[in-house]
Amino acid sequence: MSPSSSPEFRQRLALMLLWVAPAMWTVNYLVARTAPGIVQPHVLALGRWALAGAILIFIARRELRRQRQHILGAGWQYLVLGALGMLVCGAWVYIGARTTSAMNIALIYAASPVLIALGAVFWLGERLSWRQATGVVLALAGVFHVVVKGQWLRLSQVQWVPGDAWIVAAVIAWAAYALLQKKWSSPLGSTARLAAICMGGVLTLLPFALWEWVQADRPEWSWAASGLVLAAGLVPGVGAYWAYGFAQKVLGASRVAASLYLGPLYGGVTAWLVLGEPMGWHHLGGAALILPGIWLASRK
Repeated sequence: MSPSSSPEFRQRLALMLLWVAPAMWTVNYLVARTAPGIVQPHVLALGRWALAGAILIFIARRELRRQRQHILGAGWQYLVLGALGMLVCGAWVYIGARTTSAMNIALIYAASPVLIALGAVFWLGERLSWRQATGVVLALAGVFHVVVKGQWLRLSQVQWVPGDAWIVAAVIAWAAYALLQKKWSSPLGSTARLAAICMGGVLTLLPFALWEWVQADRPEWSWAASGLVLAAGLVPGVGAYWAYGFAQKVLGASRVAASLYLGPLYGGVTAWLVLGEPMGWHHLGGAALILPGIWLASRK
């Protein structure tokens, strides 16, 4: 057995990826904020996953060829996963980001790990210890501390807009995507499985993207649009989805779900570094809750 295939190595790699995947997803927040007026949501999502799928298919081409009978037989599963993970969690997030605020998005997304953890316990039969549950609650408190900027009374001032409904749908779809990946066992490795899911996602996105493309008011294709597709396809596409899928396969859905709490924290750091937004004490206070919470929730 090679060191890279040993259970100990896979365990260590999966634990490391718990911290890396949410950082890669923050690129998608930057893409979503930049895309309006440059590229349409379904067109952007289609370009993102077509690019990611092409890369993954090339990498896993031999395994995909060997497992083609399985892929054809379970094709409906990959279509469902593609619709949830690439259509709803892709294009619909870009639609929602047009009208909803960053605070609302963070508040709504904070519910996704809870949904996944509860679904893993009650639907998949995974066990969640008191220590892990404490970690989930601690990390959730850190998330709320970040998104309300340390002013908890601001929760009563949150105003909901139509874009929030799109984000709610994306959160529910992401929980279903994560749980179904665990429920539907697959002989495919992490790369080949994500490639198959990408194929399902491209098929479900294609009619919606074509409809957007034929609209008279669509933006002209530009270098900026190509850059957004490239960034979204490589970092939050190939990188984050592969890392999350690998970690979930090794560690389980409920343990990995807690890593999503890092999103608002990483988002604040990204906004500070890339967008020049000030870093506040609430980010540090949130980190003091989120980081130990992730550590507790990800332990056996």
